[in-house]
Amino acid sequence: MRELKLAKLPDRAPVKIVFRASPDLARMLNDYCDAYRTVYQQPDETVEELIPFMLAAFMEADPQFKKARKQARMEDGAGRETSKRRNVASTTTNSQGSD
Repeated sequence: MRELKLAKLPDRAPVKIVFRASPDLARMLNDYCDAYRTVYQQPDETVEELIPFMLAAFMEADPQFKKARKQARMEDGAGRETSKRRNVASTTTNSQGSD
């Protein structure tokens, strides 16, 4: 069968990542969430809902990270799929670490 103009969509299943935050970071995250709720008049937003978007914005704004990531993908030769598999394996290992 021929390919469609729209390529097959990537895996969009969310991956649960658990981490421990210092008390100061937890306060900052809660303060940021409070500010977000006020600015955007979104009283139901939670820290847990904001964190993925905060992390994505942080990484997307880091030119050195984008450059290094692009270089790593070019060296892999397999592109995004290899990177995804490595990230999933790393996430699984990190989330199952010792307490």
